[in-house]
Amino acid sequence: MFERIRNIKYVLVLFAIVIAIGSLLTSNYLISDLEKEERIRMGVWAEAMRSLNSADENTDLNLVLKVINGNHTIPVIVVDKEGLVLSSRNVQKSFAENEDSLAYLSSLAQEYMKSGRVIRIDMPREYAADDFISICYDESLMLKRLAIYPFIQLGVVVLFVLIAIFALFSAMRAEQNKVWVGLSKETAHQLGTPISSLTAWCEVLRESYPDDVLLPEMEKDVKRLERIAERFSKIGSVPELHPEDVVTVLERVVLYMDKRTSSKVVITTHFPDAPVVVGLVPSLFEWVAENLCKNAVDAMGGAGLIDLFVDEDDKFVYVEVKDSGKGISKSNFTSVFKPGFTTKERGWGLGLSLAKRIVEEYHKGKIYVKESEVGVGTTFRIELPKEGVEM
Repeated sequence: MFERIRNIKYVLVLFAIVIAIGSLLTSNYLISDLEKEERIRMGVWAEAMRSLNSADENTDLNLVLKVINGNHTIPVIVVDKEGLVLSSRNVQKSFAENEDSLAYLSSLAQEYMKSGRVIRIDMPREYAADDFISICYDESLMLKRLAIYPFIQLGVVVLFVLIAIFALFSAMRAEQNKVWVGLSKETAHQLGTPISSLTAWCEVLRESYPDDVLLPEMEKDVKRLERIAERFSKIGSVPELHPEDVVTVLERVVLYMDKRTSSKVVITTHFPDAPVVVGLVPSLFEWVAENLCKNAVDAMGGAGLIDLFVDEDDKFVYVEVKDSGKGISKSNFTSVFKPGFTTKERGWGLGLSLAKRIVEEYHKGKIYVKESEVGVGTTFRIELPKEGVEM
């Protein structure tokens, strides 16, 4: 499924690139044609101005005036050889009321000239031999809008692709959620029957062998199974947070890990003397802490140091699990929380993914790799907000 989603994402990006390139090429082709067309029109307009300046009393000016007055889109400024403005047409009045309009038009004409949009018209012979006027013009408003349009279109396409990719990932995440919830509920359901049977057998054994030293340990394991089933049953629901001392919860985790790890693993706690109360679902948060500790043991190869820290400020409670294991490369700081990511030969890569879900979705906190160095060790940090729960 993940490979399919990735391929769809690549197809969407490629589709967006093709559309963008095609749009830019097409728009550039149209703009180039319109620029040529406007230059031809300005050439005709300049010839009409030449005819107007050289006309006498016998010249029919109807066609000339029709051409000159027919320009309603292209901004034109006519200046003499000294740069003085003689006339203008279709120029937007963007200058202030107290500003000299002729000075503004003159500066605008200079800008048009620098852009190469100017046509020189030599004056008739009755004027000075070197006398001329310059027809300075700009691109029409339609041409300017057309030049901007492909970038707007490109932005729309990029937005569409981003929305499509977001929708794909949302759908993928929703599908993952359904899988996790269904798997968790089914696991809790399947565990229910044998746990009930084991509980009954423990009662039978207690009556038959009340002094058996193994019976209390069996009961502890059954209660452990009940707690695991309870954890799975809460996945997918919205559990209510209750004020709990995080130190007490972590002490239970340390006690559990001490009995199930070798003597080569040393777990050291750095807890404050006073209770650190925060909103928790104890059974689920224990699961998170156990996962971090078990991963630490695996990363250390069954021998090393694990340090647990608890601290707090006005807004957050901080829990850190530090190990002396093989470490994590910086490129994998976020990947370790993705489903399926594992460095173990026999691992599902679900532990940290579930831990992230429990911390962020149920406890509204954060979990991340605070620091790690390959060959030295890793520190995971959990931040739990204090607000939102009545203490």
